[in-house]
Amino acid sequence: MVQLLTRPAATTAANQYRAYTRHNFRDLPQVSRLSPAQVHAIDVVSQVLPFKTNNYVVDELINWDEIPDDPMFVLNFPQEGMLRPADFSRIAALVDSSQGPDVIRAAADEIRLSLNPHPAGQIEHNVPELDGLRLPGIQHKYPETVLFFPGSGQTCHAYCTFCFRWPQFVGMDGLQFAMKEVGLLIAYLRQHPEVTNVLFTGGDPLVMKTSRLASYVDAILDAKLPNLTTIRFGTKALGYWPYRFLGEDGDELLRLFRRIRGSGLHVAVMAHFNHPRELSTPTVREAMERVRETGAQIRAQSPLMRHINDDSDVWRDMWREEVRLGAIPYYMFVARDTGAKHYFDVPLVRAWEIFQGAYQNVSGLARTVRGPSMSCDPGKVAVLGPTEIHGKSALSLLMLQGRNPDWVMRPFFAEYDEAATWLDELRPAFGEEKFFFED
Repeated sequence: MVQLLTRPAATTAANQYRAYTRHNFRDLPQVSRLSPAQVHAIDVVSQVLPFKTNNYVVDELINWDEIPDDPMFVLNFPQEGMLRPADFSRIAALVDSSQGPDVIRAAADEIRLSLNPHPAGQIEHNVPELDGLRLPGIQHKYPETVLFFPGSGQTCHAYCTFCFRWPQFVGMDGLQFAMKEVGLLIAYLRQHPEVTNVLFTGGDPLVMKTSRLASYVDAILDAKLPNLTTIRFGTKALGYWPYRFLGEDGDELLRLFRRIRGSGLHVAVMAHFNHPRELSTPTVREAMERVRETGAQIRAQSPLMRHINDDSDVWRDMWREEVRLGAIPYYMFVARDTGAKHYFDVPLVRAWEIFQGAYQNVSGLARTVRGPSMSCDPGKVAVLGPTEIHGKSALSLLMLQGRNPDWVMRPFFAEYDEAATWLDELRPAFGEEKFFFED
């Protein structure tokens, strides 16, 4: 059984938000518990991959008696293994020789470009056009869903070290999705009646003051789009800064949710909980209750990650607690093929074993969850597990969502491979030359 950490809410966190980044993390009192090598690793890796945490995470979620193995510590603080050895040595040499920031940044940018900054065709295939104008703050991969990246919401309360949207935060030209003109979004939605739901994402749209967020949302509501049924908010705020839903601006946010509901639209808060520890504090439990009282629905998802949650008991306990608190378990994802994937990835066969081990120990209320799912170029591909057909071992897969709607819910088979961690490492089974979607 995974131990949930329950502590009184920290008054400092309740009254004042404080962020810690590469530039000031040494100000943390807890840094004294780290070795010089660990501090050095944080400094080096954070030159390449974004690093940001806050006092709620540090004071209430990380168990400092268990570092460096504490999962919440790994989830927030860069580790040496998150860079390939040659890349780590290259940046470390520049840092140790006190090279200027421009020199270090140039080397870091070269490494970043080698880390597949935009996987699954996010730039090549997902960015739509409106009357010949590309819309870099919108993604439209599946017919019914549009992702919107509000310009003021492209940061987070804290950065997950596995985050597949890490390019949003490193300041490299051409890598960030963002848009301020909600009018372009509305015009696009008018031209695409197949779209039924808009997902505000980032970054984290809930880093914005409610008045700013409402300026986007109210414009959509005023447009009275007949095809729109749902507004979704992708956020880590419940896990990393639940105080966002408390206090005066939290009250405004909940009133916004109620306003959306009053317009006849559904509100879905797409929460990211990566470990049951994030569900353990009185603050997050109060925040979740307040969200649910508005009529909004909380759906919970997370990737499966080595060093953090690669254990069936962790997922079992997390799904059980989500259900108890009124959230709907939604997805177990496979770590995406970007950034520090080599540090976090779990072989697909092992991922299925972890999923099955947790799934068979929860009630039907938690079996709403889908996975392990790869969000890859053709769509969302679920691993259904090993199978044997006519004496030959294979891996059974299912296209949960696809660029082509005709692919949805189509099963297919790959050669059994215990080492594969992503779709492009699999080969078609039974002598087939290619998978059906490759045409």
